[in-house]
Amino acid sequence: MGQNFILPDLGEGLTEAEIVSWLVAVGDTIAIDQPVIEVESSKSIVELPSPYGGVVEALIGDVGQVVHAGQVILTVTDTVAPSAGTPTPPPSPAPPAPDSGADSGADSGADSSVAPAGSASGAVLVGYGTSENTRPVRRPAQGRFGIRSSAAQPAAVTPATPATPPRVAPTPRSGRSPVVSPLVRRLARENGFDATTLQGSGPDALVLRRDVESYIRDRAAAAAETAVAAPVAAPASAFVAPVAAPVAAPPAAPEAAMKPEDIRIPISGLRKVVSERMTTSRREIPEATVWLDVDATELFAARDRLLAATGERFSVTALIARFTVAGLRRYPLLNSSVDTASQEILQHGAVNLGIAAQTPRGLMVPVVHGAHALTTRQLWDSIAGLVGQAADGAFPPAALSGGTFTLNNFGALGVDGSAAIINHPEAAILGIGRMIERPWVVNHELAVRTVVELSLVFDHRVCDGGTAAGFLTFVAACIESPVSLLADL
Repeated sequence: MGQNFILPDLGEGLTEAEIVSWLVAVGDTIAIDQPVIEVESSKSIVELPSPYGGVVEALIGDVGQVVHAGQVILTVTDTVAPSAGTPTPPPSPAPPAPDSGADSGADSGADSSVAPAGSASGAVLVGYGTSENTRPVRRPAQGRFGIRSSAAQPAAVTPATPATPPRVAPTPRSGRSPVVSPLVRRLARENGFDATTLQGSGPDALVLRRDVESYIRDRAAAAAETAVAAPVAAPASAFVAPVAAPVAAPPAAPEAAMKPEDIRIPISGLRKVVSERMTTSRREIPEATVWLDVDATELFAARDRLLAATGERFSVTALIARFTVAGLRRYPLLNSSVDTASQEILQHGAVNLGIAAQTPRGLMVPVVHGAHALTTRQLWDSIAGLVGQAADGAFPPAALSGGTFTLNNFGALGVDGSAAIINHPEAAILGIGRMIERPWVVNHELAVRTVVELSLVFDHRVCDGGTAAGFLTFVAACIESPVSLLADL
């Protein structure tokens, strides 16, 4: 009897996810709690374990498809259908009553791979209980995007194949085939045809990515063979009088090259969440921006002195984060959010500092929780850990929530300033531009100094310009003279 694995509640109000890869295939034998699918929600990429053990009967959903909580994504059956190529042995006489002390040698060998009864799921998904595993375990080879490794496939004898005749581009079918994946649709559209016109190789003629890629390859091969055969024409008679050949017009450019097609990119996953949050921020928050050029020469000198004293090279971002936390303790209104339901300003006691990061998945803001209670070294270690995770964007959901103030070092992108959008529902965001050498007046003389532009975007419902300017000039003073912060530590 088949059991359906439905997409569980992913927590934190997440109701949908995109399939990144399947970790099993139809016919595989899986165990309870074995990861079977990798999905990407708006917060992170996670592997989901199966609450059932058995043989995979169906995978419901293609890579790139968005599935919703409560939707069936996989079916597992408890029985293994006999192979079509394996003859069924004739029925044997009923054996005598089994002896509790021993089994036959053949039976013990056949059952050696079966998991012991009573093994139950240790990880309970929302909506599932635990059950016993009665199936043998075989973890299939898997890849990042559901591609099974060739090394894990059993070796097969390849028969000799005759010479391949010239390839002919396949003819699209006249009807419409189902296409689920937006990636497949886009790939076909970029190559000038509709994926629904192909004959799909998936269940119920479903068009898969390999069908589109195969059609593109065959079409290109057919076009190449046509181009090679075109110069070979029927030989003209030697006695035919020559005729002046008309000047041939240059071949017309392909229509696709003359008119590039538009591309539709779905707003889904992380991009959808970012879009909604930015839209909400612009719609609800009456923001204002103040900025200031700051001489950061002494900041670099202080970092060099720290290196000489401790042997550790603190990052400039970590040092400015230290100044930012101190500034928020002095101007706590900027560490707030607005409760529109009760028409109240909620001033947060803890400083949970968000660090804006550009990742392969897009813009993400991981949070250093309890930054107000950390030393400069602990704050540096925390930020360094977030930077390391930003390389692949694999942040756990807890690391992306609970922020009360955001620090955005967009200078790493090579720009001086930006009127950033506040990370709703926070009340402010501090931006750091690139640090470059500029002419600067020091003691009435012109000098070359390292200068950075700071910009603060704040919610004008929470505070007025005096508070914002006070915070910004405090952070600027700490950058220009780091020793001035000692009085507040």
